[in-house]
Amino acid sequence: MTSDNRYGTKNSGHRILLLWVLCLFGLSLVQSKQTRPRKRTPAKTDQKVYLVHADELFYDLYGSRPDAQIVKGRVHFLHQGAHMTCDSAYFYEASNSFRAFGHVRMKQGDTLSLTSDYAYYDGNEQMAEARHHVVLQHRGSRLYCDSLNFDRMYGIGYFFEGGKLVDKKTVLTSDWGEYHTATKQAVFKYDVHLKSPKYIVKTDTLYYDTRKSTARVDGPSVVTSGKSVIHTTKGLFDTQRDKAQLFERSTVTNKGKNMTADSLYHDSKRGISQGYGHVVYTDNIQKNQLTGGYCYYNEKTGYAVATKNPVAMDFSQKDTLYLHADTMKLYTFHINTDSMYRKVHAFHKVRAYRTDVQAVCDSLVFNSKDSCMTMYKDPIVWNANRQLLGEKILVYFNDSTVRFAHVIGQALSVEQMADGKHYNQVASKQMKAFFIDGNMREAWAEGNVASVYYPIDDKDSTLIGLNYIETDTMKMYIGADRQLQRIWMPKAEGTLYPMTQAPAEKHALPSFAWFDDVRPLNKDDIYEWRGKQADKVLKPQESREAPLPMLTQTKGTAP
Repeated sequence: MTSDNRYGTKNSGHRILLLWVLCLFGLSLVQSKQTRPRKRTPAKTDQKVYLVHADELFYDLYGSRPDAQIVKGRVHFLHQGAHMTCDSAYFYEASNSFRAFGHVRMKQGDTLSLTSDYAYYDGNEQMAEARHHVVLQHRGSRLYCDSLNFDRMYGIGYFFEGGKLVDKKTVLTSDWGEYHTATKQAVFKYDVHLKSPKYIVKTDTLYYDTRKSTARVDGPSVVTSGKSVIHTTKGLFDTQRDKAQLFERSTVTNKGKNMTADSLYHDSKRGISQGYGHVVYTDNIQKNQLTGGYCYYNEKTGYAVATKNPVAMDFSQKDTLYLHADTMKLYTFHINTDSMYRKVHAFHKVRAYRTDVQAVCDSLVFNSKDSCMTMYKDPIVWNANRQLLGEKILVYFNDSTVRFAHVIGQALSVEQMADGKHYNQVASKQMKAFFIDGNMREAWAEGNVASVYYPIDDKDSTLIGLNYIETDTMKMYIGADRQLQRIWMPKAEGTLYPMTQAPAEKHALPSFAWFDDVRPLNKDDIYEWRGKQADKVLKPQESREAPLPMLTQTKGTAP
């Protein structure tokens, strides 16, 4: 008959059967044992497929379908609560099955419907094979494909020639997939694409829950969210609440910045990102990096915190600067305005290393508003054979280059001589250092200045003597070769002792200390805290105020 010929002759029927067997074989390779049980045990109910209505019914006893009832016009079947309609069909009552043609529709309750151009239904297996312009609608989700096998017994639909699932504002496509009506979950494999208002996901395997609007990827995946690009092999995305959970060393990249961690969590609505386990944050524009066991960042407030062995690295200069502390925090003020600035807090047990400079202190604060870094509580800075310390040290930057340093309270500058035994020393209330192109060119000592200086013979580089000086102000001028050129003092008292006659107590100022054992030796030495000995810790000296004048009391008068 004409309706039968549209789907092939007897030979083509064999080919279709062969292709169908191959498809079933391919499906058996990708479906898990949990998805398709080996033994089908349908409930003990009426298994018979009933023909409810047809405008025409006849047999073709001498044609290609002698065992089929040929029905046409408003055809309606009923099987275990499912209603199936079509334009025409071959009804095989003996095998409890039928082939439906034209406007095929299966409706099960008020939540499930399946439409196609053609379908084969086996009532014993409760399996529907729908072909061409297939649409499976379940509650608020729709699955579009060209070939779908729907297993009514377990409520699972399989597509294997490409399909598209539309769930609210989320659209998923893949080459192969399955949909579970009981759990409202879908599995997509091979060239999977997910598009939602916040995410675009490209992966090889994806699990989607239509109840929660969550997607889980398994395998190499690329996710685009706004201007951010995520690379992950395992992740969970909440497309409804704009949340993402990424695992197995995932990476998020945004405008030249990227973060990698064992686990990453991102809440788009709240603007919060968190990284756990070997977190690495790199800013390739500003050329800096932050690592740690845990990092938190709020992009709406600009607040960030890094803990569990955090290390900040700046590689904007020729040499990389490494900074370590117990905790690091970032505060942003007037965010997203022209007057925005930030403060970085690092505490406690701060250690820093760069080839040309090293430092330790209890805590520090960097303010981008004035490009000032303030070091607190026993700060020490080393440069080559020089050491600088005080109660507080302020360092001002021009871009990433030091332009000015200010040591406040019990300032001490020490330079180790070439013989390793003698030290040039300057102690004062405060010190100031001025830099050009990152090199110190002037150093001022102010207030109760005391100095021990060893002049050197230019001919044989031997020590001429010990020059001990006391003054109120001392200014030292240093050449481009880092050698002391001259010293200026308004008024001074001093003595130049020959080396053989210099008193032992004059070789070191009362506050002298050389903390070579505290100094970071390399970039890996910043993790081991070595503080000053208890007797070497500076005790802040409070400034003394002049005593208030007191009235002299005269005998016999009231106070």
